[in-house]
Amino acid sequence: MMQTPLISVIIPAYNAEKTIARTLDSVLAQTYSNFELLVIDDGSEDATLDIIKSVSDHRLKLFSYPHQGHSAARNHGLDQAVGEYVALIDADDLWTPDKLEAQLHALQSHPEAAVAYSWTNFIDQDDRFLRTGSYINVKGNVYRKLLGTNFIENGSNPLIRRSALTAVGKFDETLITSPDWDMWLRLAARYGFVCVEAPQILYRVSTHSVSANVRGMEKSCLQILNRNFATAPAEIQLLKGICFGNFYLYLSLKNLEVSQSRWGSLASLRYLAEAVRYDRTLPRRRTYLTFLTLAKIGLSVLLSPQRVRQRLMALKARR
Repeated sequence: MMQTPLISVIIPAYNAEKTIARTLDSVLAQTYSNFELLVIDDGSEDATLDIIKSVSDHRLKLFSYPHQGHSAARNHGLDQAVGEYVALIDADDLWTPDKLEAQLHALQSHPEAAVAYSWTNFIDQDDRFLRTGSYINVKGNVYRKLLGTNFIENGSNPLIRRSALTAVGKFDETLITSPDWDMWLRLAARYGFVCVEAPQILYRVSTHSVSANVRGMEKSCLQILNRNFATAPAEIQLLKGICFGNFYLYLSLKNLEVSQSRWGSLASLRYLAEAVRYDRTLPRRRTYLTFLTLAKIGLSVLLSPQRVRQRLMALKARR
């Protein structure tokens, strides 16, 4: 008699032939093995389906739907999930082998929490290390902190009690980008979080990913922030300027990360100006990051974003 899986892992996949095999390998290599792996094909038109079908593992279940978008694919996965816990991973990201085991232990050790998250490292299209994530450790009621900065950092991170997901509802399919941050905020408004203090998510930076759509991210995240501040208590309202400032500073850096031209990098200057407009204390409060952003903008205009990234990679390789 087959054991009922305790965890449901959901991978939405759309035209992911270049990375899906590595993502599947990183999930199937987990030290904790009692999970089902639900791969939701979102109408792929490349070799994604063939690659998935070539994997022989009884835990893998493939579902195909017409192309409806990332959030719809995740929601289809939630409809199929039977596990007590749910983990999501995008079709181009990777996990360290102990990710599920460590997060499950964290939730079982903290029954008051509904979400366990880990730290993130960023990799390029060839799995090479780019940079560390924020490595922030907050637990319990994290709503205030999460509204100021998305320290979960990506949608491939947390392990979540399925009962909590059922209570807060599905991913918002109307958002162009950042539906994961919206979901984490809805969870944080009602449930506690717990942190696994280890980098266990390898998030792939790609100029072709949904997260590279900086203008779409601006529109969606403003919608998310405005929605939350419309109902936030008075003590949270005091953080509005800081939250919007932090968001635009992030957009400035994100745009530098994905921009492919000198003039495209100049958009980062607009985002930085918006950050300071919302939060006049930003240059003083985050002096180093503000200076670093200005320096990167200048270098990207002078040298081109590609040359800047090459030089930064060379400097990291020497360290």
